[in-house]
Amino acid sequence: MTAPVTLFWFRRDLRLHDNAGLYYALKQGNPVLPLFIFDRMILDRLDNKQDKRVSFIYEAICHLKQQLQDIGTDLKIIYANPEQAFRELLQDYSVNAVYTNHDYEPAAIRRDEEIARFLKAQHIGLHTFKDQVIFDRDEVVKDDQTPYTVFTPYSRKWLEKLDDYYLSSYPVQQYTTHFHPVKKPFRMPALQELGFEPVPGVFHHPAIPVKIIGHYEQTRDYPALHGTSRLSVHLRFGTVSIRELVRRGKALNDTWLKELIWREFYMAILYHFPHVDGQSFKKQYDLIPWRNNEQEFEAWCQGRTGYPIVDAGMRELNSTGFMHNRVRMITASFLTKHLLIDWRWGEAYFAEKLLDYDLAANNGGWQWAASSGCDAVPYFRIFNPGEQARKFDPESKYIRKWIPELGTLDYPGPIVEHKAARERALTVYKKALQKDA
Repeated sequence: MTAPVTLFWFRRDLRLHDNAGLYYALKQGNPVLPLFIFDRMILDRLDNKQDKRVSFIYEAICHLKQQLQDIGTDLKIIYANPEQAFRELLQDYSVNAVYTNHDYEPAAIRRDEEIARFLKAQHIGLHTFKDQVIFDRDEVVKDDQTPYTVFTPYSRKWLEKLDDYYLSSYPVQQYTTHFHPVKKPFRMPALQELGFEPVPGVFHHPAIPVKIIGHYEQTRDYPALHGTSRLSVHLRFGTVSIRELVRRGKALNDTWLKELIWREFYMAILYHFPHVDGQSFKKQYDLIPWRNNEQEFEAWCQGRTGYPIVDAGMRELNSTGFMHNRVRMITASFLTKHLLIDWRWGEAYFAEKLLDYDLAANNGGWQWAASSGCDAVPYFRIFNPGEQARKFDPESKYIRKWIPELGTLDYPGPIVEHKAARERALTVYKKALQKDA
């Protein structure tokens, strides 16, 4: 048994710099042993053995492990469910505390409560800190302390509250001598041992594209352009600091900064209204009798609906794990309004495919498109895919990139006629909502 150590448990914060929980762990003085758990409870549920997210995390962990080795410590990696991992660690180490950063998803909250109970029984504290957001939980609420459910007043309060205190970095580098020294590097399991095959080229180090952010409002809606920052995956896994990004957004572009505020708005909604994970935020929208045609859903998934902008988006998603945000709105609107397929089906498909998948943002986006969410598009606003393509991909560059067979017999005709689908959606929504009135 070694001398007492403090464990720092990396999760959605895969970086050393400006890491709140890591800073506090190092500052408390006892040697800090870094830990990452490949959680079997999550990994064993993934059917795709070439999951791009797992490859991204694996490469990020390799990079983090090398950084730690360079300063004389190492990352302890365990493949198990979290409680089993801590049982293992307590056999080898005298652990006096566990530090980590808050996680806000319902399943993660339950996991952390279970781990806290387990550790408490061993007389070990679990200390968690705010790191992946500027404001969390009850920090941005109305004057009567109830949560906001409309974005504009939320964002106004968010910006009013923002000051240098919330944007200050945590100077981890001042305390790196407080890491637990490791002379012989810990073993890194091969990705195949975790049950997955590597997907090359998925991970890249975060770089803040200053020029793109500076022109964001001019380029963000055009999928043929490289006009968005592509930082969402780095925010998802914490390979970049939210404080650094907000500082850049403040300096460079208010429109881009607003996207970061939307992210926190949806995280607050999930925290205050956990029923949105599986149910409509506006509960009357659960009365909508979805058609849920499985053949049409499969055509949507495969990018074979006969609507080029929809199909291009789905093929981009299937091929790369990314979809342009404007196209996410178009594809989601098409599924829920044109095909009258339950938004939860689309949400689950995106959850499986998106490299930057985040429960709060994905759920918020789908409920926005289906009109069932807070501050959502009204049900009678239905995107016209043809008009969207003409407006945002006028030369069809994006469409032709993903649909090379466009204009040939190999490309299907539309599975539904726009005007008829729109009228059907309006009728179904109106009737269901009148029942509740």
